[in-house]
Amino acid sequence: MSMDSTTENQPASGPETVLTPEPPPLLPLAAAELEALKAKAAKADEHFDRLLRLGAEFDNFKKRAARERSEAIKFANEEMLRRLIPVLDNFDAALQAVNDHQGNTQSLVDGVNMILQQLRSTLTESGLEEINAHGQAFDHNFHEAVSQQETSEVSEGQVFQQLRKGY
Repeated sequence: MSMDSTTENQPASGPETVLTPEPPPLLPLAAAELEALKAKAAKADEHFDRLLRLGAEFDNFKKRAARERSEAIKFANEEMLRRLIPVLDNFDAALQAVNDHQGNTQSLVDGVNMILQQLRSTLTESGLEEINAHGQAFDHNFHEAVSQQETSEVSEGQVFQQLRKGY
C-alpha cells in the first residue's frame, strides 16, 4: 500500500502545545547595580507620591476657586440689590401718594422722574451704559435691526428709529 505524501507530513492528532523560550537566567547583580536600582525605585516612589499630592492639591484648588466665584457672585448681587431697595421703596411711596392724593398729578410726575433718575444712577454706578442708536451708523456689534425703511431724513446705513434702548 502506498501512502500519500500529504498524509505522511501531518502530525498525529492530539493536544497542541506551544513552547515558549525560557527566560535567560538571571545574572547576579553587583552590589552597586542593586543599590542603583533601589535608589531609582525610591525616586520613582517619591515622584508618584508627589504626583498624588499635586493631584489632590489641584482638586482642592478647583473646589476653592468655584466656591470663591460663587461667593463673589452672591456678594455682587447682594450689593446691587442693596442699591435697588431704596428705588423700590420710592416707587411704593409714589403709588401710595397716587392713592392718597388723586388731584395733584404734577408732584407725581416729578416724583416718578426723580425715581427714574435714581434708578439710572444706580445702574450706571454698577456699570450699565445706555447705547443711543438714533442717527448713528448701524453697527451689527451693538445694534439689532428689525427692519429697513427708506427715508430722506437720514442717509443709508444709519439708524432711523430706535424701538427699544440698548445697554
